[in-house]
Order: sequence, then structure tokens, then C-alpha cells
Amino acid sequence: MIDTPEITSVPAQPIAVIRLTVPCADMPKVMGPGISELMAAVAAQGIAVTGPWFTHHLRRPTDSFDFEIGVPVASSVQPAGRVAPSQWPAMTVARTVLHGNYDGLAGAWGEFGAWVDGQGRQCAADFWEVYSKGPESSSNPADWRTQLNRPLLDRAA
Repeated sequence: MIDTPEITSVPAQPIAVIRLTVPCADMPKVMGPGISELMAAVAAQGIAVTGPWFTHHLRRPTDSFDFEIGVPVASSVQPAGRVAPSQWPAMTVARTVLHGNYDGLAGAWGEFGAWVDGQGRQCAADFWEVYSKGPESSSNPADWRTQLNRPLLDRAA
């Protein structure tokens, strides 16, 4: 189930990321280690994390995912291994929240995409998922929350 989507503006935000391109089947294998590596590098630099971790998908998945695992930070990180500094630009996005298990992501993206299309809006090729509440905070998947975001290229008519 998704919340009623909305169009909102987001401010620029420094982020720390690890870029990965992996076969779809390998996604579950790389997420946990990637998040751990990212958080350790940010903590080692004494930089505060300012929000939940996310994945920034640079394109729709085919037989592979081309994406970044990221986290918003209070200030720019120094490169460390695979961890790199980056920044979200200020932008307008379409946004909704999935309630429940990650198994529902494909259906949620389909429903959300239909809503965006129905608004007559044009989206960028990239998209991101913010994992606001997940297995680390509740063993009950019904409690999990994943924010879905699509950057918009156009202005409302």
C-alpha cells in the first residue's frame, strides 16, 4: 500500500555514496555489506548522518542494477575506498511512501508511476528509495516504510 503521492521540493543535500553495478540476483548480497562500509567510512570521519540511508538508481533495472547506496550527511566526506562525496541538487520530486515489505516495491513503483503519468509530468531517468523504517527497527514488515522519489523535469502546467 502506498500513501497518496505528492509533488514536493527538496533542498540541496550533501551525501556520501558507494556506486555499484551488479546483476539483479546479487542485489541482496551487496546491500548489507555496502551499507556497513558506507556507515563505517562516514563514522570514521566524524561526520554526522542526517537522515536514513537510500538507494539512488541511475536507470531502470534490466538484468542489472546501476545504483548508489547513500546516506545524507552534515558535511562533505573525503573519499575513502569505495565511498565518495556527492550532493543531491535542489529539485522537485514526485513522492510517496510504501507501507510494508520490500516485496511490494515493484507493485508500488507501478502504482506510483501510473499516478505520475496521470499528472502529465515528465520524470528524469533516475529514481531513489529512502528506507525510513526497515528490519533494523522492526521485525514486523507491516511496520516498514520506504519513501519512493522521482525527480521531475518539467514544471506543472
